Amino acid sequence: MIGGEALLRTLVASGVDTCFMNPGTSEMHFVAALDAVPEMRGVLALFEGVATGAADGYARMTGRPAAVLLHLGPGLGNGVANLHNARRAWSPVVAVVGDHATYHKPFDAQLESDIETVARNVSPAIIRVASSASVGVDAAAAVAASTGPPGRVATLILPADLSWSDGATVGAPVAPARPPATEGAAVATAARALRSGERAAIVVGSSACRSEELRLAASIAASTGAPIICETFPARLQRGAGLPAVPRLAYLGEMAAAQLQGVRHLILVGAKAPVSFFAYPGKPSRLAPEDCELHQLSAPGVPSLAALDALAGELAVAAWKPGPDAPRPAIPSGELTLQAVSAAIGALLPEGAIVSDESNTSGLGLGEATAGAPPHDWLTLTGGAIGQGLPAACGAATACPDRKVVALQADGSALYTFQALWTMARESLDVVVVLYNNRSYAILNMELQRTGAATGGTRAKRMLDLSDPDVDFVALASGLGVPAQRATTADDFAAALGRALAAPGPALIEVVVPTLY
Repeated sequence: MIGGEALLRTLVASGVDTCFMNPGTSEMHFVAALDAVPEMRGVLALFEGVATGAADGYARMTGRPAAVLLHLGPGLGNGVANLHNARRAWSPVVAVVGDHATYHKPFDAQLESDIETVARNVSPAIIRVASSASVGVDAAAAVAASTGPPGRVATLILPADLSWSDGATVGAPVAPARPPATEGAAVATAARALRSGERAAIVVGSSACRSEELRLAASIAASTGAPIICETFPARLQRGAGLPAVPRLAYLGEMAAAQLQGVRHLILVGAKAPVSFFAYPGKPSRLAPEDCELHQLSAPGVPSLAALDALAGELAVAAWKPGPDAPRPAIPSGELTLQAVSAAIGALLPEGAIVSDESNTSGLGLGEATAGAPPHDWLTLTGGAIGQGLPAACGAATACPDRKVVALQADGSALYTFQALWTMARESLDVVVVLYNNRSYAILNMELQRTGAATGGTRAKRMLDLSDPDVDFVALASGLGVPAQRATTADDFAAALGRALAAPGPALIEVVVPTLY
């Protein structure tokens, strides 16, 4: 058996049955093996950043790795931004990177590069296959490494000659590491802090943002008076009617600091200590008050259920009882404002929807508008590297074909990975894209002021402007095979959204909205 086929068969045996890819010459034997291994689903992307972002979205929804096939160092480099987001989401991803044949590398051909150095930015587990005989063993090890816990990007580098050479065998699956045991000392410390009478808050992140964990956290909050706050950009937040309503920590440092003002104890459950997204002149990096003690109940990226259950037991709290759900907004009419867009989404979002949110400044009202919608999942921009929303929607729709995916997408971020729509069309993915077009990098207009830079003259502001010419997203989407239309009133948008949610397959609705900055 050649190495390429052994790799595919090992991945499938290890539970990895989907590979997003943008292959090149060095990966042709892997691609050819797809016909011999029909259990592996290959999904083509037109850009590596789409493939890596889709693998991330797939992993967030399934809890298990997808593979992503990339072409040499430059292909990996093109995909790094969304692997960075996957790393920050603790997503298990197996990145298979083809390399030149072992005997060809000394010739320094045009695409030669140091793949390990590129991978090291996003991947703590890097395995270079040394022989065709070890392909299967190494592939199984990469899957186990990606699964963690915590989940991570595992990079498997496969030289072309080892892919086409005989002598490979299928590797036996490797059991992933066991989750760390709940530490009694951490539980006792958190319990003392919550009983201290001093102001405390509970910050949840990673796996603690799931429904069962949130119910436990809500029971602790109700008993102790310590509010729950979700990390700013959760990988997957389960929310909606019947679930605890958990506010997210504000993006702006001043607002986040206000949320935490006076807190003497922060109980961190699957979350890191909150820090400012960027440095700003004269403003602190740490968001918690200086005299606030930090108590890590469970580490980011590892299961949090046992730790929360132990803390609830230590405090002898009663089970959480849901109160009245937030009302759903009425379907809007009249002018197409940001508030109207949020209201229509909140009114029409179906049960079980998966929302891939990269709406950025245009989505500030979405949390309140969708709080009473039926239970749904919310995926966010975990690492801050824009261009994640559309690829993550592809991956989520691939993982959950029986659920509607709604991609809430800002225009500037969309242009990084707009090729994702072609993959949606080719795979008939059930994704509705709401494209917020304010013809601006609005977030950067805000940051121009917040960083203390000059207010910006004509030349500076032109670098943050997406008009002249205006981008025609309807034409772009149609050209990539996705039915699209532009809504100009709230009535138009609500009607278009209702139709798109009721029909299978991809669709895009462009909404031209005012910028907030």
